[in-house]
Amino acid sequence: MTHDVIVIGGSYAGMAAALQLLRAHRKVLIIDAGERRNRFATHAHGFVSQDGIDPAEIAATSKAQLEKYPTLTWVTGKALRATGKKDNFSVTTDAGDTHEGRRIIFATGVSDKLPEIEGLPERWGRHVFHCPYCHGYELNKGRIGVIATGPMSVHQARLIPEWGDVTFLLNDALTLDQETSDQLIARGVEIETVPITRLAGAADVVLQNGRTLSFAGLFTASTNAPASPIAQSLGCAIVETGFGTMIETDSGKATSIPGAYACGDVARVPHSVSLAVGDGAWAGAQVHASLVLG
Repeated sequence: MTHDVIVIGGSYAGMAAALQLLRAHRKVLIIDAGERRNRFATHAHGFVSQDGIDPAEIAATSKAQLEKYPTLTWVTGKALRATGKKDNFSVTTDAGDTHEGRRIIFATGVSDKLPEIEGLPERWGRHVFHCPYCHGYELNKGRIGVIATGPMSVHQARLIPEWGDVTFLLNDALTLDQETSDQLIARGVEIETVPITRLAGAADVVLQNGRTLSFAGLFTASTNAPASPIAQSLGCAIVETGFGTMIETDSGKATSIPGAYACGDVARVPHSVSLAVGDGAWAGAQVHASLVLG
């Protein structure tokens, strides 16, 4: 069976793209490994009609709605390799199966490279966040720590005082010039230069000099990369961003390989559930147009 479209990644962007195509009576295959980027979070915010809902519930509801369309095929597994060209793509999964499709949409999401701080990974998505629009309000204007990872962290530290009293923890990740320091101080940001030893409690930061700073929550700028190398296996161009790397696309979500598209976190910055859904919906419509118009 040759599918009209193979969607690699069945999270928010991938499902949004698939929905547009299913509603155009197109045969869509979704291959999904079940590893949503926000699987560590218990609540999603900033998404109209879904604010405060468990992201797993949003994903499950979305999948159930897609499964009502008879032209959907859903495969649980990991897509390992993509080959071929426009109108004749092949995707191989970890089960050893090969699937054929006229178009491909990469919606694999991204991986997060976190600062190497003891106690941080297990708090990621629960007490340590990357997006204040998603998680800042719930900190109730409390004390917030921003852990530096590089130049993008300065942007975080200047923005996040909207949500509480901010301490910028440099952690030997960058050195501030006088102008930047003055700008942060003008925003009411406290600058902490002593490196971090570990995280403790919910969001406590233990410094190398023995002090412990307690926060309502912490933010840090992770470094992103495509969660799967499958787009690169097809030859899709990758581009550097201030957040890391992503698949390069044009305004219609087309990659550098004709017939292959990408959407969601893996193909746009910045990131959120609502932005991923919108990006996926646009990609789905553009792929449908390509099937009709060539």
